[in-house]
Amino acid sequence: MTVAYHINEGINISEFIEVLEKSGLGERRPIDRPDVIQKMLEHCNLLISARNEQNQLIGVARSLTDFSYCCYLSCLAVDESYKNKGIGKELIRRTMLKIGETATLILLAAPGAEKYYDKLGFSQSNNAYIIQRGDSHQAVLQKLQSKN
Repeated sequence: MTVAYHINEGINISEFIEVLEKSGLGERRPIDRPDVIQKMLEHCNLLISARNEQNQLIGVARSLTDFSYCCYLSCLAVDESYKNKGIGKELIRRTMLKIGETATLILLAAPGAEKYYDKLGFSQSNNAYIIQRGDSHQAVLQKLQSKN
C-alpha cells in the first residue's frame, strides 16, 4: 500500500467530512454543519493529509500552531479501514517535524484513544481546562463580565 502525504494541500468539505465519519471522529465534530467544517479547514494553519493510490483522503491531522511554542492538534482522523497501518503515527510525526522541537504538541484525546497516545510517548496532562460551546460558554462569559 502506498500512501502519499501532503502539507497544507487543499481538501474539500465533503472529503473531510467523509474521513471524519470513517474514522469515528465524526460523532464529535459538526459534520452536519458544512459552514462550520469550511471554517475549520480555512482557519487551521497546518493541515497534513494522507491519500491512498486512488487519491482518496484516508487520514488528516488538522492543527493550529505558531510553529515555535505550541501546536494544538485538533483533529487526527484515519479511516477505520486503514487503521493499524502506521498512518496516524506518520501524520503525528510529520506534524512534529513541521512545528519543530521547540513547540509543545497538545491534543485532547477522543474517549478510548488514551492508550494509543500513551503508547506513542505522549504524557497525560491533568491541568487542561476547557469552556464548552453553548450554555457553558455563555455562563463563563457572564462570570467574566461580572465585577466579582
